Amino acid sequence: MIDLERFSRFLPFLRWLPYRQETLRADFMAGLTVALVLVPQSMAYAQLAGLPPYYGLYAAFLPVAVAALFGSSHQLATGPVAVVSLLTASSLAPFAAPGSEQFVALAIMLALLVGLVQLSLGIFRLGVVVNFLSHPVIVGFTNAAAIIIGLSQLNKLFGVPMGRSESFLADIWGVLQLISDIHWPTLVMGVLSLVIIWGFRRFAPRWPGVLIAVTVATVISWQIGFEKTTTVPAEAIEDAEARILLDAYRQAEARIDELNAALLDKAGALKKLGRDDGQARTRAELNYEIELLKLQIKDREDENRRRTRALRAFAFERVELADGAVRFYPAGKVPADLKGDGRHWRITRGVHGPEGNVRLSGGGQVVGKIPEGLPSFAWPKISWDMIGTLLSTAVVISLVGFMEAISIAKAMAAKTKQRLDPNQELIGQGLANIVGSFSQAFPVSGSFSRSAVNLNAGAVTGLSSVITAVFVVLTLLFLTPLLYHLPQATLAAVIIMAVVGLVNFKAIRHAWQASRHDGIAAIVTFIATLVVAPHLDKGILIGAGLAIILFLYRTMQPRVAILGRHPDGTLRDIKVANLPASKVVVAVRFDGRLYFANVSYFEDAVLEAITGDPEAKFLIVVGDGINELDASGEEVIHHLVERLRANGVTLLFAGLKKQVRDVMAATGLIGAIGSENVFATADDAIEAAYARAREAGIETAGTLIRK
Repeated sequence: MIDLERFSRFLPFLRWLPYRQETLRADFMAGLTVALVLVPQSMAYAQLAGLPPYYGLYAAFLPVAVAALFGSSHQLATGPVAVVSLLTASSLAPFAAPGSEQFVALAIMLALLVGLVQLSLGIFRLGVVVNFLSHPVIVGFTNAAAIIIGLSQLNKLFGVPMGRSESFLADIWGVLQLISDIHWPTLVMGVLSLVIIWGFRRFAPRWPGVLIAVTVATVISWQIGFEKTTTVPAEAIEDAEARILLDAYRQAEARIDELNAALLDKAGALKKLGRDDGQARTRAELNYEIELLKLQIKDREDENRRRTRALRAFAFERVELADGAVRFYPAGKVPADLKGDGRHWRITRGVHGPEGNVRLSGGGQVVGKIPEGLPSFAWPKISWDMIGTLLSTAVVISLVGFMEAISIAKAMAAKTKQRLDPNQELIGQGLANIVGSFSQAFPVSGSFSRSAVNLNAGAVTGLSSVITAVFVVLTLLFLTPLLYHLPQATLAAVIIMAVVGLVNFKAIRHAWQASRHDGIAAIVTFIATLVVAPHLDKGILIGAGLAIILFLYRTMQPRVAILGRHPDGTLRDIKVANLPASKVVVAVRFDGRLYFANVSYFEDAVLEAITGDPEAKFLIVVGDGINELDASGEEVIHHLVERLRANGVTLLFAGLKKQVRDVMAATGLIGAIGSENVFATADDAIEAAYARAREAGIETAGTLIRK
């Protein structure tokens, strides 16, 4: 008989067995319910990641099933999520135009890197590394990211262009400056979608409000001809400045093609040389020329990205001439003898193709044609030059994505009483991203909203997610034509409603109330993330670094209390309880690990305590709050023992924990202190000190520290 428990360590889905018919029924309904939410959400998140919408369906296919098969949670719903999608877009935007072929290739490669990082952490059981991202840092980052995500959709709700620069806030200001150019049908479509989603969430939460909003908006878009696009020759644009930009764009594109051809020739020549040692000089020259060509290509691409942003700021009116030709004049500047169509048209794509055509849009934006069928399976295109650049981003996405996934899984496990393995969850998430990169997916993680839907719909095992993936496959195979007229404004509404719940300023206030340092970390992370956007990875790294610095600062100055005997018999801080000090014994409690960063503080505190009561001949360190002792701490204690002894003061220790006593024994510190000066409890140390004082003829009557 096969030992399922033994194999389930490597194949977690075996824990679903034995599988019953009622379980299948529950998982089927849960899988279908999640699919109804996932299909529109995944397309919206793909756009948030800077990719064409259908890439969201690719990311909602294999990754969803693989994460369920190899993760430890039975209800965690993996797939495209808002924060990870935004991190993907912000990290890749400096290197390629969103939606371009190069951008897509980098996003797929990033998914591979994220998967490899997560899989490595899981295999080597390093899930604890996620603890470097403290809860206050995540709270600050999540609030900022949610606001950024919501604001990033404003241009799609208003139907105006949005530039992409090194400052997200400047880009949003640019959108607000175009408020007078709002495309009202687009705004109405977006607001309608928001109202439908909110209404069903508020009054009928069991209904798939997102799917209903998508269906209603798509049908209306199809009926009213919401989309208005056209392609015309560049000569049809009747604006000198725009024509100059279009001509420069075309020349740059032609130059890029020439440089790419030269790059291929040089790369081929380098490959033919092989590793012949006699051709080292030639090989070095070719490598130099290749790097130079890459820099020239990047410069031309950057120039065209800037030109594209400038071109999208132009608004035109369409004019049909008597001979049937079409011209586009700047809005408000149509010649008096001609009549414009009253619609604002904008350039959505520069000069392309051998004919030099320009694409313009004069209506609402829709998803457009989605390729039918499953994604092609292929090795991700690896750009070795970009691996080092994107590795830090991959680590950030790995940790943020995993923290999001494991926190959801833990919340659900508290209800289902399921045992979770964080390292196995890392393996599941890692494999999901790796397999996804082979099927053209971008980075994915666990979803708050869909996991809640999965649990509430009655999912019992991870098979529900496999069933969800099957429905996504059916959508790709048969339903993509129905999504052509889906308005972009509706996808923006889906994203906005999805992230509204992530804005939680109460959590920042709670962190502040719990600890000023935690509150500072949350607030700084929040502000830094907003300021450095679109480079969100820098925001969370700033927050994580600050949290670590504040933690070290706290441990550098732990609480030190001089103790006295309270009337109820307990030892308490004499300053807090307003107790008199003893003239015989000074008892000091040190609350914290004793290590290199705070040994000088410990030494100063001890010397200050004995200086404040110069008549005392015994100083007791109550060490029940000392959890760790390192070499620096041992060295300082050794010096204190000798220094105090030379001044006629005996240093005693009480309540030391085993790990601290072990270090003292291993280093010979016990011998230096004297085993007779180490006690199990503070009361034992106090009684011994008073006994010795009496033996030395020291007056002890009237002191209050004794029982």
